Amino acid sequence: MFTAKKPIALEDAASLLNTRRLPARLHSSEVAGVLGFQEHDIPVLVIARLLIPLGKPAPNAPKYFALVDVLAAGQDREWLAQATRVLTKYWRDKNSRKRTAEAEGVDPGKT
Repeated sequence: MFTAKKPIALEDAASLLNTRRLPARLHSSEVAGVLGFQEHDIPVLVIARLLIPLGKPAPNAPKYFALVDVLAAGQDREWLAQATRVLTKYWRDKNSRKRTAEAEGVDPGKT
């Protein structure tokens, strides 16, 4: 349905959500579209153990997720709140490190 190489576009997310039957196994970009997160947020949620990939993929391998787990997470208000808190903390910390590195005159790309 979707290629794993390109990021999911808004039109792709809409076409996924408008399918008659969603696939049982979703790629991380499809999970982002279903849950309403950005694709770059999915690895953060995996690291925080809020999303569990199927099988035991290598760290650099594509990750697939069970549709039933994704839909259950999307229906759970507490899970959504926790995921939002984790992402907010991650990006706040990352931006803080970047600002600190810029203030010290260090290349922020190496942080």
